[in-house]
Amino acid sequence: MSLLNYLQRIGRALMVPVATLPAAAILMGVGYWIEQSSSNSHNALAALLTTSGLAILDNMPALFAIGIAYGMSKDKDGAAALTGFIGFLVVTNLCAPSAVSLIQHIPIDQVPLAFQKIKNPFIGILVGVCSAEVYNRYSHVELPKALSFFSGRRLVPILVSFLMIAVAFILMYIWPLVFNALVDFGIHIQKMGAVGAGIYAFFNRILIAVGLHHALNAVFWFDVAGINDIPNFLGGAKSIADGTGIVGVTGRYQAGFFPVMMFGLPGAALAIWQCARPENRAKVGSIMLAAAFASFFTGITEPLEFSFMFVAPVLFVIHAVLTGLSVFIAASMHWISGFGFSAGLVDMILSSRNPLATHWYMLIPQGLAFFVIYYVVFRFTILKFDLKTPGREPEGDIIEMEGVEENVSASQAGESSNESLARRYIAAVGGTANLTHIDACITRLRLSVADADKVNDALAKKLGASGVLHLNKQSIQIVIGTQAEAIAEAMKSVSKKGPISAVLPALSSPISIKNNETVAPQLTAIHKTPALATLVAPVSGEIVPLEQVPDAAFSSKAVGDGIAINPTGDTVVAPLSGTIVKIFATNHAFCLESTQGAEIIVHMGIDTVALEGRGFERLVEEGADVEQGQPILKMDLDYLSRHAPSMISPIVISNSDDYTSIVLQAEKNVVAGQSEILAIIK
Repeated sequence: MSLLNYLQRIGRALMVPVATLPAAAILMGVGYWIEQSSSNSHNALAALLTTSGLAILDNMPALFAIGIAYGMSKDKDGAAALTGFIGFLVVTNLCAPSAVSLIQHIPIDQVPLAFQKIKNPFIGILVGVCSAEVYNRYSHVELPKALSFFSGRRLVPILVSFLMIAVAFILMYIWPLVFNALVDFGIHIQKMGAVGAGIYAFFNRILIAVGLHHALNAVFWFDVAGINDIPNFLGGAKSIADGTGIVGVTGRYQAGFFPVMMFGLPGAALAIWQCARPENRAKVGSIMLAAAFASFFTGITEPLEFSFMFVAPVLFVIHAVLTGLSVFIAASMHWISGFGFSAGLVDMILSSRNPLATHWYMLIPQGLAFFVIYYVVFRFTILKFDLKTPGREPEGDIIEMEGVEENVSASQAGESSNESLARRYIAAVGGTANLTHIDACITRLRLSVADADKVNDALAKKLGASGVLHLNKQSIQIVIGTQAEAIAEAMKSVSKKGPISAVLPALSSPISIKNNETVAPQLTAIHKTPALATLVAPVSGEIVPLEQVPDAAFSSKAVGDGIAINPTGDTVVAPLSGTIVKIFATNHAFCLESTQGAEIIVHMGIDTVALEGRGFERLVEEGADVEQGQPILKMDLDYLSRHAPSMISPIVISNSDDYTSIVLQAEKNVVAGQSEILAIIK
């Protein structure tokens, strides 16, 4: 994985703890409204709400450790989040001033100040990343039988605990240096005052293109470098009392975004609409209106920004410069407001009663001025340089593409609109054969693909995407708005039902856009991606989705992707030809490495290990080479059905991450050694 991709993963994971801020903003915003509207200066309800909000803000470093460990874990399991919290507790307690004094044999009053600030978001991020890496590598490890209770995800907190002891030991010597460097950086930026705020805002917008603005925001918005702008602002009266909040200063890294997001970008949307060709204005107008409203009301700007970011990069640079200018002006004039989510109308209203909000209402006339500036500058630039913003494509412009043939075995009946749209997005990015990983971050799909050249950008935009960003040959982002996470989940769901073929750019079947009419293409089938290998049912019975297996290790897919069978037959056969690399001593499960390299686990029943081999008979020995369909185990199904908690039997590919997709081939009853159940797509 490239450094850019890894940094993007961290940036994406940062949004998990940051997503808790709206809760704090609402609690404290309503609390301040009640407090200032009440004749009683010590209103109990106001105190209850503001104290509840502060509980979130005061524990942001721990939330960073938990959220990043969860967000970077490959299966998004709660055990990863717990691991992050355990790691944070170990490090922060070992590096607390009292512990450092004891371990380093120095008086406590000589312990460096850095250790009083060990509960720092930087430490939270470090612990979260380390915890996620350990979880991803060792959550599937199986220990010997005597230690089997500590296998898998139970092993990870133990490993992280020992790892964090080593990390804490290292931090005892380097944390003062790192902390002082971060603080010096923060002090340098703060000394730049309004100019520093403007520079930050400029780079905040520029980095949106590659999704790294979250990492930059962490430095200015939280206590990574001692600035901590958002929590200090939301802290209000408490921040003023403890000296971390300064009236007219705290909030300057936020305030200037309100005029841009609430007014400037809607002005740009108006210019883009008016510059569209007459026959396209109705369509462009509806898109721009929705994007402008989202920007004004909630502060979500990416759908609007991505509409011109790539087709007219000069406009995006102008937008970044104007954003920096707006933040500089607001900071210079001490017009301060803040937010817990983004700089939209909702956050402006919630923060208006905050004691640190000074002359916040002046951001509205500033915003009106920026509406005019954005409109004039964008309109002039678009017309002067004939920029191809939405609706200005050449008349009769042709978008060419080929059709798609989806696997007829994939069940589409009763699918939701999100699932239907998800299928089309999968086809647009090259089909399941090209799609290797699916994720999302608020407004954009973050996808890993085998070959980014196979992505049909034109089709993605026709499906409603504001833009498609090619980061490298294996990483793309599709901006589709606030439904991105729902679409990502739907893509994961439908991709399990069967292979979805690609819609690729071609020289035939054009879609012609002319006179506001669309001519539909002829859909032609393209060949299905051949499977690397196809598993047959290891036992006769009824197919059960893996998610319904009554064992969290299997249902969460922590062990691997696959399917389960509720057996009706008593003979267990090899699902593929290969080598039996392990048969458990209790004969309830075996591991097979196929000739193609697939690592398959067949586990008969749930908690059948407790039967100590009763009800199972081994027919081959460990290390044997077997053919597909060859008997491996014999079961006493009557005995097992009476004594096992469940006989639902998972069949999983433990190295499923090595393949493009695992496709279900059967949905009901199967016959051992005959019915195909899973196809492995390379």
